[in-house]
Amino acid sequence: MRFDTKIAVLLRDDLEMWQRLNVTAFLASGIAANPELLGEPYADADGTPYLPMFRQPVLVLAGDAEVLAAAHERAVRRGMPAAVFTEELFSTGHDEANRAAVRAVARDDLKLVGLAVHGPRNAVDKVLRGATMHP
Repeated sequence: MRFDTKIAVLLRDDLEMWQRLNVTAFLASGIAANPELLGEPYADADGTPYLPMFRQPVLVLAGDAEVLAAAHERAVRRGMPAAVFTEELFSTGHDEANRAAVRAVARDDLKLVGLAVHGPRNAVDKVLRGATMHP
């Protein structure tokens, strides 16, 4: 099935494995804040209920700090819904501290380690130009 939109997570390519997994999970939760992107809840054959998930695949890409900064700038310029994860968030312990850490830094000075975007396929492709599929 081909979707008209795309969900993508871009990770800085020098992160430790645990950081890549953590950043991906947090960024996906930001995109999931849009309930229109979620499918119906799941249930197994015994009727055990499970939470809904995205209705479409999530691409995970990688790039260096420059690729990430350029993608962020293009996403902001296009008004594309985005979630960000900065270096400072590795040392915070809860949501309020996370928001304060991001709020304390000007947009162009954010030390991004991850970015998630959702939008029309072509627009997401243009925003993420220069990134490669995560290994």
